[in-house]
Amino acid sequence: MATNSQHRGPRLAVAILTGSAFLASLDLFIVNVAFDEIGRDFGTSSLGSLSWILNAYAVVYAALLVPMGRLTDRYGRKAGFVAGMLVFTLASLACGFAPGVWWLVGFRIVQAAGAALMTPASLGLLLAALPAQRRAAGARLWAMTGAVAAAFGPAVGGGLVQISWQTAFWINVPIGLALTYAAVKAVPDVRHNANASRPDLLGGAVIAVATGALVLGLVQGNDWGWTSGRVLAAWGVAAAGAALFVWLITHHDAPVIDPALLRIPSFAWANIAQLLFNVAFGIGLLSRILWLQEHWGYSAVRTGLAVAVGPALVPITSLLVTRLAPRAAPGRLIALGSVLFAAGGLWQATATGEQPAYATQMLGPWIVSGIAVGLALPQLTAAATAALPPHQASTGSGVINMARQLGIVIGTSIMVGLLGTGVASLTRFQHVWLFMAASSVAAAIAALVMDAVRGPAAHSPLGSEAVPPESSPVAAQPTGRPAA
Repeated sequence: MATNSQHRGPRLAVAILTGSAFLASLDLFIVNVAFDEIGRDFGTSSLGSLSWILNAYAVVYAALLVPMGRLTDRYGRKAGFVAGMLVFTLASLACGFAPGVWWLVGFRIVQAAGAALMTPASLGLLLAALPAQRRAAGARLWAMTGAVAAAFGPAVGGGLVQISWQTAFWINVPIGLALTYAAVKAVPDVRHNANASRPDLLGGAVIAVATGALVLGLVQGNDWGWTSGRVLAAWGVAAAGAALFVWLITHHDAPVIDPALLRIPSFAWANIAQLLFNVAFGIGLLSRILWLQEHWGYSAVRTGLAVAVGPALVPITSLLVTRLAPRAAPGRLIALGSVLFAAGGLWQATATGEQPAYATQMLGPWIVSGIAVGLALPQLTAAATAALPPHQASTGSGVINMARQLGIVIGTSIMVGLLGTGVASLTRFQHVWLFMAASSVAAAIAALVMDAVRGPAAHSPLGSEAVPPESSPVAAQPTGRPAA
């Protein structure tokens, strides 16, 4: 019979590792409501400049997620997790002391590198700490932390910003140090694959530069001119970087994205749907926050509470769908969620007026959007990884999360371009919400195509030799007991 201490060990490890995933996700959503305070403190109201506080983090996090995951596979997941958590924590401390916007952006880049190192390592350690029959439930719990962070992030951020915007970053420091100490003491390490190929860190850097250049052109187009030399040069760098990235993934032993993964039709279409849906998602959250603060004069804490309603419905919807429709085709659920998200955008565009009226103009569209995200986002990750052989699940989940982050970055950047400079008019916000709806409809189409082409993973072009089974966190086993 298992003792209480034997049960307590895995439970404590799960709490530590899901806590780290929650912390990395929470940071994204806390910062959204701090824009106004940061801009006032640094003497700038330029949405283009402030958007880099979000975009720089998301670009670097997305680009490094897969290579950092492979780095921890090669050199040890526990060491990678602890190192990533320390980098994230110290960079969070530095963010609060930033003397200007671009210093803050630089510290956010370091913060993102730490998050990219600890996130895949935390999932691998979590799966290894659980018995086989509980791993699926553990993975769902780990994935659900993003939705919970989205629900709490704006409200928590709003409360912290009332003290100062710096506390939105400094809150990570005591939590991060506590999680690091607990991980060293209580999380067992797993066997790593020292013979695996070195991950393509250059490929990660190239896709970060290419995406950053694309974002630069979109964000600065209004200020520099859409046909100016600087904007065209940015887009030229983006195109050249994309071409170089394609060359690298076809010539490296351990590329950022395995080309064989993209030859699985359902996986490829799941990533397209993920990208398109998150373009809309990135627009939906930040645009509403900006509208509440700039046009309706909401404070940070009031804004956080106002937008918390939608994200709070995400985990509730996801759990209800799992219980009530466990055998529903994932593509149809994703398509339904995407269409509902589009409906929320159209409702927002037609209902919103200049005079504050949250209950009649914002609450309904935001509730519909929260239900939509609960239907679509968890299914997108599940559908993508279900198409893969078990030994590619870890890498595949990294790619789908990369698509998610890039979608948010592109959506935020397109929103900045559509809103223009200065305080945007209602008409410009309506254009943003209409574009959000169009991207959601495109995601619904991609999800239905994904369902149509879905086949058994065994018939994928990966075969059984793409990645050795020992590199999978599911196959990895603990190497020893937790440290005393």
